[in-house]
Amino acid sequence: MAEPSTEIDLHALQERARGFRLDILEMTTRAGSGHPSSSWSCVEILTALFFADILRYRADDPWWPERDRFILSKGHAAPALYAVLAAAGYFERDLLWTLRQVGSPVQGHPIQGLLPGVEATTGSLGQGLSLGLGHVLGGRLKGLDYRVYVLLGDGECEAGQIWESAMAAAHFKADRLHAIVDYNKYQETGPISREMALEPFVEKWRGFGWHVLEADGHDLGALIAALRSLQSVSGQPSVLIAHTVKGKGVSFVEADFTFHGRALSPEQAARAREELMR
Repeated sequence: MAEPSTEIDLHALQERARGFRLDILEMTTRAGSGHPSSSWSCVEILTALFFADILRYRADDPWWPERDRFILSKGHAAPALYAVLAAAGYFERDLLWTLRQVGSPVQGHPIQGLLPGVEATTGSLGQGLSLGLGHVLGGRLKGLDYRVYVLLGDGECEAGQIWESAMAAAHFKADRLHAIVDYNKYQETGPISREMALEPFVEKWRGFGWHVLEADGHDLGALIAALRSLQSVSGQPSVLIAHTVKGKGVSFVEADFTFHGRALSPEQAARAREELMR
């Protein structure tokens, strides 16, 4: 279980995040496929959740009934989740290098039951918030007070199911449900503003009855403060809109949204590794 502490070493967390980016690079490059830029944009979010005393979990008892749940609704960012789960002690790190191999539990999208720590099978976008609400309502029926955190992609927020579940969560006053949006402003086919604009995004969530916060999604101090603040919200679900950069950490990937769904070549990976190690 992640033990609570009053002080957080932000430098140590930043180094963890750097390590996760390198792991994502290694996984996707070895596999020759995957979603590196979508994984890199959410690294600090996952780092804060798992290593800054936000998420309550026991890696040695992954189905502990009172654990908080984390659901990666944007399932294509699975390499980021796998890197974090391995570092948290859920499974051996060597498994990471089997990403997308036939027969490996480390699949291109998370599959519940193959790896400890994976709470839901995701990949068909738009479903994670509904699953999260189901977990919250199930916990309510069982008298358990765990929290459920759901990481959404901005592109999947174009899906109607997201807003149906948002409406239902407000109706049921699901204040143990916390959504986080990885708002990197791009989806696979281009800018969100061109494909299906989400703005006014904050007002949409508020209009659906949610408590809304915004933060720089790469500022660990700001993320931690915002996530802790969400825990004090009562009587309504809450959402943190994390403003991020697609491909964060590697300049030429940040500048090219087409890395959403393709791995770097070995030559590109060498350049990326140099940037990440600076």
